[in-house]
Amino acid sequence: MGLSVGIVGLPNVGKSTLFNALTKQNVLAANYPFATIDPNSGIVPVPDDRLYKIASVSKPRKITPAVVEFIDIAGLVKDASKGAGLGNKFLSHIRNVDIICHLVRVFLNDNITHVERTIDPERDINLIDTELILKDIETLNNRINNIKNKARLDKLLAEELTELENLLNHLNNGIPARYVSKPKNDHLIKERQSLFLLSDKPVLYIFNSTNLSYKPNIKNVTDYIVLDVLTEMEISNMSADEKKEFMIEFNIEKTGLDKVVVKAYSMLGLISFFTEGVDEVKAWTIREGTTAPTAAGIIHTDFKNKFVAAEVCKYEDFISYNGWINAKENGKVKLEGKEYIVQDGDIIVFRHG
Repeated sequence: MGLSVGIVGLPNVGKSTLFNALTKQNVLAANYPFATIDPNSGIVPVPDDRLYKIASVSKPRKITPAVVEFIDIAGLVKDASKGAGLGNKFLSHIRNVDIICHLVRVFLNDNITHVERTIDPERDINLIDTELILKDIETLNNRINNIKNKARLDKLLAEELTELENLLNHLNNGIPARYVSKPKNDHLIKERQSLFLLSDKPVLYIFNSTNLSYKPNIKNVTDYIVLDVLTEMEISNMSADEKKEFMIEFNIEKTGLDKVVVKAYSMLGLISFFTEGVDEVKAWTIREGTTAPTAAGIIHTDFKNKFVAAEVCKYEDFISYNGWINAKENGKVKLEGKEYIVQDGDIIVFRHG
């Protein structure tokens, strides 16, 4: 399964620099609003030391990590929901991402213009939340108007109408949809998801600051990372040896960019399982709670449709016994059926008809 992360924020906060650092691309990063017009996208591997430790045992010809797609979206300005700046175009680009990575400017630099003229992270966060909410209000009103008359004679539509009106009430009070409890009814959950509400998406806040000890005191901001985006860009441009030496010298275990990728992955409840052999060791992305047949279907639909069983070895056992054969001889490979819930780090061989 794919994971897409949309990088959003006001103009001139460092979005394109962050995107370039993550993806090692070279898109325009300029000191004026809307340097990015059409969204740029790039694939970033998910850092996972387990993959390479498995490979050190299996010695495959190829190693394939799980990946995340990052999308650099045009800067948002006040009244974007009414079409200001690149408003509606910007908002349409957010609609299909899985998670929003909201880059917030904290750094001071008189040579880089702030569109609101002053540095105020809380104001900037609220500004963008407001624009997302206003667009969602428009979406909800359209849906409510479409079903209102029909709901009188349709029980399911009547339930949906009640849910939408409750959600609309929260939005009108300035509360993003992500803070409004999801309905317990599966049908209503699917209907809500089908609206692709912008303020319903999870948000990872990244504060772009030269002070890495910065702590935001902002309501509802719990999932966040503080980065010096320019320094991260410089690190990403180093050779492998230079990067290793730099990280040892400054006692850095993970770069800020690695933390961004891993955090986005975990916020969506995603985990990895592995397949291994002499041809390839590969990480596969699934959601927590995924059954063995569904996980098999990520590799190939026939594996799911003709699923028989899954041979499963825990990562720790695979490493401890130096490979699949020894682990199996010591009873560490289990045969699991259709009800098995795949765990993070499982190494699996699927049996299928």
